[in-house]
Amino acid sequence: MADMHSPLLYQINTRVWLTELSHALGKRADLDDIADAELDRIAELGFDWVWLLSVWQTGPLAQAISRSHHQWGREFAATLPDLKDEDIAGSGFAIQGYTVHRDLGGDAALARLRQRLQQRGLKLMLDFVPNHMAPDHPWVDQHPEYFVRGSEEDLARSPHNYCRVQTSNGPLVLAYGRDPYFDGWPDTLQLNYGNPELQQAMIGELERIAGQCDGVRCDMAMLILPEVFARTWGIATQSFWPKATLQVRERVPGFCFMAEVYWDLEWELQQQGFDYTYDKRLYDRLREGHARPVREHFHADLDFQHKSARFLENHDEPRAAATFPPEVHEAAAVLTFLSPGLRFFHQGQFEGRTKRISPHLARGPEEPVNRRLAHFYDRLLAVLRPAVVRDGRWQLLTCRPAWDGNWTWDCFIVYGWLGKNGEKRLVAVNYSNHQSQCSVALPWPDVAGRAWQLQDLMNDVHFERNGNELSEPSLYLDMPAWAYHVFDMR
Repeated sequence: MADMHSPLLYQINTRVWLTELSHALGKRADLDDIADAELDRIAELGFDWVWLLSVWQTGPLAQAISRSHHQWGREFAATLPDLKDEDIAGSGFAIQGYTVHRDLGGDAALARLRQRLQQRGLKLMLDFVPNHMAPDHPWVDQHPEYFVRGSEEDLARSPHNYCRVQTSNGPLVLAYGRDPYFDGWPDTLQLNYGNPELQQAMIGELERIAGQCDGVRCDMAMLILPEVFARTWGIATQSFWPKATLQVRERVPGFCFMAEVYWDLEWELQQQGFDYTYDKRLYDRLREGHARPVREHFHADLDFQHKSARFLENHDEPRAAATFPPEVHEAAAVLTFLSPGLRFFHQGQFEGRTKRISPHLARGPEEPVNRRLAHFYDRLLAVLRPAVVRDGRWQLLTCRPAWDGNWTWDCFIVYGWLGKNGEKRLVAVNYSNHQSQCSVALPWPDVAGRAWQLQDLMNDVHFERNGNELSEPSLYLDMPAWAYHVFDMR
């Protein structure tokens, strides 16, 4: 067992949030119009971090590309049947400059909002997009050497990955930003990490950002790892993240880095200075709906788990309420958010929203609140507030057959939290579509010889048990499909 700190993060789509606020106020809202009462509400829910998505300045060129792209347009129209051009703001990841967008109130408005967050004990996280810039970023004219160049042959052979750009230095063929497994993003240009001057310039951008917030979420952070960059572009590079995280923290001690990362490169990025890395593998295993791979995932080293960002949805993934049936959604959420690591929630998740909102859009659809999920998340957030499940010791417990030949024990995931003052939480989930049974020996020495009350904090049931039976032989569990308990043991 190991002591953990497991904070809560709330991701907010800033532009969509302010569009909703504008409609409510009858005027264009900026960051100064966010009410103190709303910040109070977020703090009272127990959050430590607020991640404001898409606050940076974007430009007209990327916006025009977003509005004219037919495939994206079909996606936008599916989200907003009454779609208008003004709803398409352009991708928040096609950044023209790391200054706060003028429509949001600029840098000064963000500074005032950050101060209000700090007064409530909330830290601010913002985006950093290392892989690419908008096609109208000033560097295109000032430093074309910062971008990956292509030839006329590249453009003719692969027009989905290259474009011709008019610059003050004449026309150039430049590469679109991309992931090696997909076509390029045509509203971006690829930065060249083989150029040491570009790397230092990007560290300078990070240092400037670090003066405006407490942490950054780094978009597709693995794309600029030397081996990935070489595979994508055939260009040798030096490692960026170790020196970037070090230099930023020399200026701003304790600054937080969270990586969006896939392809089993999470541990590598943790070793290169990241505080947290996306745990997409857990999410995928929960979607598959089988207990054993989920349970085996929790056998990972605790240092790794402590730096994992656990989620059920974000702006890239489909909505959890549209992905998981209600009973599976609840079971998956209990497992995800009562495990150690960063607990990462997304705006609209608590209300059971079903439509994903593209980061190109500045407006979301109106949807009714899913009362069942809203009630569930109210209770779950209350369970997540006490220190025992934030700073306590977490341990995966061993499940065994309830009797010889009882194979359904394999459908359980059970773990415990032990607080610094002896508080105990026991989390048990039958992650399967049928009734299951198992026995679990509790690991705490002080359980024996005492009577215990097990109060389920999620379901308003309680049990009384003899401590000798709980520790040896074991706690017997018999639970319906997708059922869960979060016991406060007293």
